[in-house]
Amino acid sequence: MPGALNITGGEDRVVVELHRPEVRNAIDRRMVEELHLVCGDLEEKPQTLILIGSGGVFASGADIAELRQRRRDDALAGINSTLFARIAALPMPVIAALDGYALGGGAELAFAADFRIGTPRLTIGNPETGLGIMPAAGATWRLKELVGEPLAKEILLAGRILNAEEALEAKLITAIHAPEDLLQAAHALADRIGRQDPLAVRITKSVFHAPREAHPMIDQLAQAILFESEAKFDRMQRFLDRKKES
Repeated sequence: MPGALNITGGEDRVVVELHRPEVRNAIDRRMVEELHLVCGDLEEKPQTLILIGSGGVFASGADIAELRQRRRDDALAGINSTLFARIAALPMPVIAALDGYALGGGAELAFAADFRIGTPRLTIGNPETGLGIMPAAGATWRLKELVGEPLAKEILLAGRILNAEEALEAKLITAIHAPEDLLQAAHALADRIGRQDPLAVRITKSVFHAPREAHPMIDQLAQAILFESEAKFDRMQRFLDRKKES
């Protein structure tokens, strides 16, 4: 059976294409398992992750045929929520490149990313309550943090679906690109990340997501580590050298 993902790697990034075009890249158990394997690799060798869908669709949601068969114990196992939490906690940034549908579980996967960019034909939201369930893989808390409580409630409780312009206005995505330019735009963002010091990026991401009560002590401890790194001395010296030359 073919895999649910197409994976290509580079020196500082991995591109993962969700590839179940026959069901608009709906997220099933097999895709979840394959994404866990990707996470394991990225935890061992930190790289930027680019997530994109095949066939002009990011992910239309969870696989409804599979979801309909799930019962209480499946919900308590947190099949999708455990994966999305793992993706959110990856050492290096995650970029979600969104085209077409990003609904339900597909939207929640996008919410777990650090960056979201889209195309003009993007449709994003959480229609789960219309199916008699709730979005239980991060939307009930991540979405409020991303767009604020009033809009999050419209999406979660009243079934509002956002188009690309609405998502951009709400800052749920940061840019809109033509579909044929979407992957290139994701790579351009990964290039910008790649020009930063990898250790500084990793530590900054960890500190950013630390609970409020951990600050400012965690900031000071993290900075203490970076103050001793060779990259700090090298990069600052290059900055001073350029300043002398200008």
